Amino acid sequence: MTQETVNALVSPEGSLEILSSHEVNRLKDKSEGGLYSLFRQCALAVMNIGADIDDCKDLLEIHADFDIRLVPQPRGLKLELINAPAQAFVDGQMLRGIREHLFSVLRDIIYAHSVLATTPGLRRDDPETVTNLIFHILRNARVMQAGRHPDLVVCWGGHSISREEYVYSKEVGHELGLRGLSICTGCGPGAMKGPMKGATIGHAKQRVKNGRYIGITEPGIIGAEAPNPIVNELVIMPDIEKRLEAFVRTGHGIIVFPGGVGTAEEILYLLGVLLHPENRDLPFPIVFTGLPENAEYFEMIDQFIRNALGDEATARYQIIIDDPVKVAQAMKHGMEEVQAFRRTNQDAYYFNWMLKIDPVFQLPFEPTHASMRNLALHRNQAPHLVAANLRKAFSGIVAGNVKAQGIKQVQEHGPFEIAGDPVLLNPLEDLLTAFVQQNRMKLPGAAYKPSYRIVNEPTEVVK
Repeated sequence: MTQETVNALVSPEGSLEILSSHEVNRLKDKSEGGLYSLFRQCALAVMNIGADIDDCKDLLEIHADFDIRLVPQPRGLKLELINAPAQAFVDGQMLRGIREHLFSVLRDIIYAHSVLATTPGLRRDDPETVTNLIFHILRNARVMQAGRHPDLVVCWGGHSISREEYVYSKEVGHELGLRGLSICTGCGPGAMKGPMKGATIGHAKQRVKNGRYIGITEPGIIGAEAPNPIVNELVIMPDIEKRLEAFVRTGHGIIVFPGGVGTAEEILYLLGVLLHPENRDLPFPIVFTGLPENAEYFEMIDQFIRNALGDEATARYQIIIDDPVKVAQAMKHGMEEVQAFRRTNQDAYYFNWMLKIDPVFQLPFEPTHASMRNLALHRNQAPHLVAANLRKAFSGIVAGNVKAQGIKQVQEHGPFEIAGDPVLLNPLEDLLTAFVQQNRMKLPGAAYKPSYRIVNEPTEVVK
């Protein structure tokens, strides 16, 4: 596939103009321990705006001749781009939004690795340390604003949705914008772009000049979900677990639109966290919403959650069909409850410190054929642990669908095997089959080849 490319020298925009010689050397280092490959992959992704591709491996292969080099300057640094995607430029100049994203990538990669490398006694498996790392990355990116009242709505949903579903997500975003609420998404296309685009119109009508369109992503997924043009604050977290925690720590409520396995992973993470006894009284408005034709979809999701996690989990959200105004009103009311609760408990508006997150949701899960096959998918455990293990199963399928390393493993060794209690796995298989039939696994195009295989035999329960 031939792609138009551009060579350019780009100056910083928005953040990070000065690097130490050690940081520059790490970014240039092409060895396994260096940051060059990670930086190149993320930089290529943010310049892939508008491209009809959701496969990290394909993206890297199409732009195999792309290179990025740091050029030290007397007053800072510049980036030299070689064979960069042409859609990131207009009349030879890089789009300003993409230039901001490019240096956000540089900022977050450098900062996260600097903290991990220089903090004495840092334990990556310690819950408090993990949460503090997330806090510091977000603070360094200037996401948290002291004194600002709760107004950030996290919107989750699929990158591969129908035109009608996209328009509906935009209508919901418009109603949120009319009520002065800001938007945070996974930063990609589809249901991540729609609410942001709608909110820009709502904010314009209300003359909201500080509307926020925050995109939170991670290196493994950014190539499949390049930042959409509306994002004005981009943050790259080190991995999917820290990305998910960043959503629930900074957001004040969550709206879920129709999606595929990535959306299911997010739902299970959120409900699993909220099922912890210490979070029982913590207000966190959640709305599932879509068009009338999505009612069956959400009924299927609701039944899956009820079967796997019980009625306590389903009580944490409401389903609103085809009513953007009601969705926005529910979020606005939820923001007021969140504000009152945090004021009473003297918790920060900008970061949900009181939220208790079990370490099982924080430790990075690396999908391999062995780790996927050995997941504890049975109900002989606490509901939040059921949610945690199902979340990992969905995470592995996402990796096999769109992440370069996961795709490579599936190509070399076949689909990931998912085994366990049929009481859990039969509804899981029905849900995945529906996602495939509704084209929610990948962008429309070539026929979807499953990255997973359900093993229809009970496995021994490990206690």
